[in-house]
Amino acid sequence: MTAGLSEFGFLALSAALLAVGLFGVLTRRNFVLLLIAIEIAMNAAILNFVYFAGFAPTAASGLDGQATAVVLIGFAATEVAVGLAIVLALNRARGSINVAEATELKL
Repeated sequence: MTAGLSEFGFLALSAALLAVGLFGVLTRRNFVLLLIAIEIAMNAAILNFVYFAGFAPTAASGLDGQATAVVLIGFAATEVAVGLAIVLALNRARGSINVAEATELKL
């Protein structure tokens, strides 16, 4: 498919990104670092969509995976905007962006 990475390399890179993202989600208490970990895990999914689009026997030569990846990138940008708005609201209300301290929905 692409010079440089073998077929196993794409899947190994995607699995490594997913593992790093899940580790970050499970261990981080800072909300910004939690958002970054979610972004890394979503990038693993995007990489899988683009890689497996090459195997699609469609007339559009596998562009469904790339189109899905573009939609996921837009979703990731929206998630970051909403997440940063939540971070600003938490910082104004509590003076900290620690996830463990944000136990109530009411600010």
